[in-house]
Amino acid sequence: MSSSQQTSPVAVVTGGARGIGLAIGQWFLAHGHKVVLLDNDQATLDSTEKTLHRPDDVLCLHADVSQPDQVQAAADQVLERFGRVDALVNNAGVAVFKPALETTFQEWRHVLSTNLDGAFLCSQAFGAIMARQRSGAIVNIASISGLRASTLRVAYGTSKAALIHLTKQHAAELGNYGVRVNVICPGPVETEMAKLVHSVAIRSDYYDTIPLGRYGSTEEMANTVGFLCSSQASFINGQYLAVDGGFDASGVGLPTLRRNTPELNDVGQSGSHA
Repeated sequence: MSSSQQTSPVAVVTGGARGIGLAIGQWFLAHGHKVVLLDNDQATLDSTEKTLHRPDDVLCLHADVSQPDQVQAAADQVLERFGRVDALVNNAGVAVFKPALETTFQEWRHVLSTNLDGAFLCSQAFGAIMARQRSGAIVNIASISGLRASTLRVAYGTSKAALIHLTKQHAAELGNYGVRVNVICPGPVETEMAKLVHSVAIRSDYYDTIPLGRYGSTEEMANTVGFLCSSQASFINGQYLAVDGGFDASGVGLPTLRRNTPELNDVGQSGSHA
């Protein structure tokens, strides 16, 4: 291990091959970290590794975060390569969008095993490393669906609500070792996945509830995560932060307000809501 590897901070990002996870990995790279990207999509992970083309700074590991042996193997590889872990971002997640009464138990378990079990397992394996160091930060990526119920998200929303509480449980204990644990709750974000699964009607529904009248960007999520992992957030522990353009804060009435306020009529009529 070189001296630069010993002194550079190391960030581990699950679900790091694309979307929000990749943006978070790029934030850490831009701020002087070595970065480990975990993903269970081998092809996309290989493509990302080739695109980043930073073999000295980036370690891409194929792993399913719902499998304890694969998570532990990944933690062992990170320790062998870099010797430390300073940040863990539990971003890996899946979703099933179906009515509650039509969601099968297998689908329920698939969502919970990745979104909740995965964060538990990774926090166990990588959190233990940080606890031994007496320093580090964990940020979980939940969702606005963990704060507010929405249709067709019985498994997804429940997994994210549980992840928010898991964050608090870990914060209460790991804080004693100098490890901070927080969670962000993104609203809708402009990712390739969102473009595939969010219909025009769904986008309109989001627009009707988001005061800022747009989707967030992956860079905005990454900036928030980076802040929570930085020394600037050194006394923030056990908190959730909705990064949602005001979605969680608003109730009914935005469309009516916009119709009745001439200067607001063009809000949200460009970009992702065109």
